[in-house]
Amino acid sequence: MIVLDTHIWVWWAHGGEQLTPKQIEAIAANETDLIGISAISCWEIAKLTAYARLELPSPLEEWFEQALSYPGVQILALTPEIAIESTRLPGEFHRDPADQIIVATARVYGCPLVTSDGKILHYPYVRTVY
Repeated sequence: MIVLDTHIWVWWAHGGEQLTPKQIEAIAANETDLIGISAISCWEIAKLTAYARLELPSPLEEWFEQALSYPGVQILALTPEIAIESTRLPGEFHRDPADQIIVATARVYGCPLVTSDGKILHYPYVRTVY
């Protein structure tokens, strides 16, 4: 399994033109396994569209229905274990709570996080695919 960062999920759902070759390869390799989406990514996308910082090609409800129907995609719940891990990330990590939860999700599941976020890519305590 891999976990997709919010922006990677959006890019992939919109055709993947912004994805790197390694990201495309990681997603394609996991379509027969699991592609995890942190539940917080749904909230992030809803907030970004509400603030007009993200424009989707269809109404939010339709977009989620389609983006969650891709092969292997599964929403990963915000469990107490993930919530606790997000507050105990080792080393120094920035204060964005959504990023903390996404990183904690990948750590709890023991799988790589597909991201282009420089702050996460420089964080040594999570495996990433860039």
